[in-house]
Amino acid sequence: MRLFVAAALLCVSVIGVHSDSHTLQYYHTAVSSPGSGLPVYSLVGYVDDKEISNYDSDTHQYLPRTEWMKKLESDYWEENTQIAWSAEPVSQHNVQILMNRFNQTGGIHVVQKMYGCELRDDGTTGGYEQYGYDGRDLMYLDTQRGIWIPTMNEAQISTQRWNSPEEREGERNKNYLENECIEWLKKHINNGREDLERRVRPEVKVWGRAQQDGITRLQCLVYGFHPRPVDVKWMRNGKDHLPSDEMSPILPHPDGTYQIRVSVEVPTQEADTYSCHVDHSSLEEVLTKKYEPDNGLPLAMIIGIACAVVIIAVALGVGIFCYKKRGEGYKTTSTSDANSDSSNPRA
Repeated sequence: MRLFVAAALLCVSVIGVHSDSHTLQYYHTAVSSPGSGLPVYSLVGYVDDKEISNYDSDTHQYLPRTEWMKKLESDYWEENTQIAWSAEPVSQHNVQILMNRFNQTGGIHVVQKMYGCELRDDGTTGGYEQYGYDGRDLMYLDTQRGIWIPTMNEAQISTQRWNSPEEREGERNKNYLENECIEWLKKHINNGREDLERRVRPEVKVWGRAQQDGITRLQCLVYGFHPRPVDVKWMRNGKDHLPSDEMSPILPHPDGTYQIRVSVEVPTQEADTYSCHVDHSSLEEVLTKKYEPDNGLPLAMIIGIACAVVIIAVALGVGIFCYKKRGEGYKTTSTSDANSDSSNPRA
């Protein structure tokens, strides 16, 4: 289940380098029946790209995933365990409701819920909440107006009820994202600051390989950096940006750092110079690595890198498959930062 979350977080290849912004996000998944290889219900919490907490219907325990999350008192974990445990039958009920609306009587189906808030480096905040069914968008919260918007016809019954004067569900969700979620994010940032704001300089390798028709394919590998946001681009003569024809996702390493590879194709015989430019929060100025025809990577390193990328890509592929299977829960209390309402059917 965690693989899908990684895939979701890694789907944007190059993002801004301002890393003093932080996010708190939760991913709920409810599966229609056992047998998919996934728990029938799971809840995973993230601060930025760090998994901080996890619950699933196999363990029935809400558990910390970082050392600094263990600073929270036992009441936090006990209360969130109870909330998640209470959400399990509600989530199963929601899957059955949606199966009925889609006229489905069998098979494996999944309801997903994703929500979170952001505290930006300029002090402003933002938030989102959305539902999916079998990998497709179902409905989302308009955080400006505090109302739910359906993206599929089958969600209209739910959004009409949630937006009614009696329930005003969207307003409560909006209030959680703007207030309670931000307060919990601040607490998590304070507890995990050393880990979350760690800076590790990137290493950069560039090489090229001649192609057919007088074309050379240039590769820039940036690796070993933290935090994740990075900007990588190829330049001609130090000033002309060359759009990349291939860019890998930003992939994680087991040591908590990241890597990305950016490729371009250029004329082999052209007298212009080419260089890879890297901007990252750990750097005082942009790091530039010039391509020289003889500075290619050793074959063993190329093979090793290729194998690592394939392994991670396979893991992400499994994660993306898991995206076809996700979501559910809600109710806020004094010690719980997970927005979970287990008292009423959500769909």
